[in-house]
Amino acid sequence: MPQTQARSTAAAAPAPDATVPYDLIELLFFAYRDFVGGPDLILAEYGFGRAHHRVLHFVLRRPGLTIAELLDILKITKQSLNRVLKELVETGFVEQRTGVQDKRQRHLHATAAGQDLALRLVRLQAQRIQAALADLAPEAAETVALYLAGLIDPAERHKVQGFLAAPR
Repeated sequence: MPQTQARSTAAAAPAPDATVPYDLIELLFFAYRDFVGGPDLILAEYGFGRAHHRVLHFVLRRPGLTIAELLDILKITKQSLNRVLKELVETGFVEQRTGVQDKRQRHLHATAAGQDLALRLVRLQAQRIQAALADLAPEAAETVALYLAGLIDPAERHKVQGFLAAPR
């Protein structure tokens, strides 16, 4: 279709819907963009992306995490995880150890290099969070945590809360 024709058939912006919190939705998009922006630049130095970041983060936080547990946390396909995990293992950021009780299980551990990278990334994000909370009342962090928890699917919320309460 010619470009001029596409322009003429484009829909006009819909009328604002007062029930939709557009400002909060857009703030969440922009906040996420900037929250991951610094880590994205560091990850790019290694040829990694956000999936690598998430895997590395949870492996660091829960040493010995199994692949099945990680799949449950990330809600991604095994195929997607295998690609990312293979790269992290081959580049020396994560190691897989055979389970002691169940030899079929693979337990994941961050190597020293993996710990260094994961901490470098999380410190950037911690600085951004601390800066955002700095001018707010002391109880604001709790309110923000409640709000973010409220965005999690209710069926998953209890599991996530348990995960936060008990990192390994």
